[in-house]
Amino acid sequence: MKIKESIQDRIAVKEEILNDKKLLTSIEEAVNMIVETLRKGGKIHFCGNGGSAADAQHLAAELSGKFYFDRAPLNAEALHCNSSFLTAVGNDYGYEFIFSRLLEGSGKEGDVLVGLSTSGNSDNIIQAFETAKKKKIAIIAFTGAAGGKMKDYADILLNVPSTDTPVIQENHTMMGHLICENVESIIFKN
Repeated sequence: MKIKESIQDRIAVKEEILNDKKLLTSIEEAVNMIVETLRKGGKIHFCGNGGSAADAQHLAAELSGKFYFDRAPLNAEALHCNSSFLTAVGNDYGYEFIFSRLLEGSGKEGDVLVGLSTSGNSDNIIQAFETAKKKKIAIIAFTGAAGGKMKDYADILLNVPSTDTPVIQENHTMMGHLICENVESIIFKN
């Protein structure tokens, strides 16, 4: 078994993040962008596939529910939570349009779209990013080391320095938690 070695590998990636001034600055920029959007009445939209869908839904819930303390809900939602919509659009238009079609209907200028993909190449997230650009919705991309195609659309790129899918996802959650913690703290001054 590789338990201790796997933990050490994960710690090494976290140390890389901790020592990457550019990435830390990008996390701060993401916090500031989300705070500004929410203060102006905007919405934070999240999207991802598979484990990244679970992470997207988790982070949306941290904002719309609570993170550390009881407070008013913040306007955040994952785009994949309506299974009837997802299956209808996937069937009628194609799976690559499941996020972009909902964003087209519910997103507005000044909102933020957060896309999570370990490869950075998910077609349905790329389609959502293209829709976001057209609607003047800011984009935060959570990806792996290379950033994939998503890096070309992102206003803020949060690329975990790894190519290992589970390690990338674990660090997406960590960075997402850092963002949610700081957004909550800034908006509610606690």
